[in-house]
Amino acid sequence: MSVSNEMSKRLQTYELTIRDIQEADIDKLHQLSVGVGWPHRPDDWRLLLQLGKGYVGCDEIGRIVGSAMWFPMGDNFVTIGMVITSPRLQALGAGRWLMEHVMRECSGRHIQLNAPQAAHRLYESLAFKPVAVVHQHQGEAVDPGEVPMPAGAQIRTLAATDLVDMAQLDKAAFGADRTTILAALLDRSNSTVLIRDGGMAGFALCRKFGRGHVVGPVVARDAADAIALTAPHVAAHAGSFLRVDTAQTMGGFTDFLNHCGLSEFDRVTTMSREPRPQEDTGVYTFALAGHTIG
Repeated sequence: MSVSNEMSKRLQTYELTIRDIQEADIDKLHQLSVGVGWPHRPDDWRLLLQLGKGYVGCDEIGRIVGSAMWFPMGDNFVTIGMVITSPRLQALGAGRWLMEHVMRECSGRHIQLNAPQAAHRLYESLAFKPVAVVHQHQGEAVDPGEVPMPAGAQIRTLAATDLVDMAQLDKAAFGADRTTILAALLDRSNSTVLIRDGGMAGFALCRKFGRGHVVGPVVARDAADAIALTAPHVAAHAGSFLRVDTAQTMGGFTDFLNHCGLSEFDRVTTMSREPRPQEDTGVYTFALAGHTIG
């Protein structure tokens, strides 16, 4: 293999050119993700393009054969995601080439990503280290029935005017400012909010994604609050496909997901080059917004 310049790379018989992902055709991006078995719909790609930046690798006739994106959150943190290369190029260095471009753009910030098993070797070679495991629960949702309301709590629908409080609570749990991401998710989601002592103590969002719907993020003080926030979304989609990604490995929230027909389907490893300092604020992220945006 030889590098002709930073914007192109020859991989055996393939000459790849890098382009801004914002210039890419949605249908071609969708074809790329379908080709590796990822569930993202064209609308899911549109949301990611609204929230992030990135590159695509194109072959000599303009086909998209690879992608990589990054998503800024506040001044010093980014997540990297949608790192895809077509199967025939996965062993030829295309993923690493795209990652090197993305990491150059993210220089000076804390970087985090969620790695499927097949990508561990690539990310380890780029100095990423495991920090957590994310469990992907999914299946045909089963109505959980009546769920006990936590003491002193009320559940209501989240309103657009709640964004400031939601963003503050999310930052306390996640450790980075995701206001822009949350605002975009609100436009696409049904929501529940847990109120206690007159203030917001937790929230959950549910939106269309992939084969059905995904619940996340879910931010709460404890498993009982997280269950109370999630249960209405499970009930609303009983009998249809639902997905929840959680870093909870056991306990009440995981038991609840299994009870609702959402067994563990897969897992990915959260990796970071330089882990962020995390302060225990008493609120936690029980379900991710998605593998890509945390």
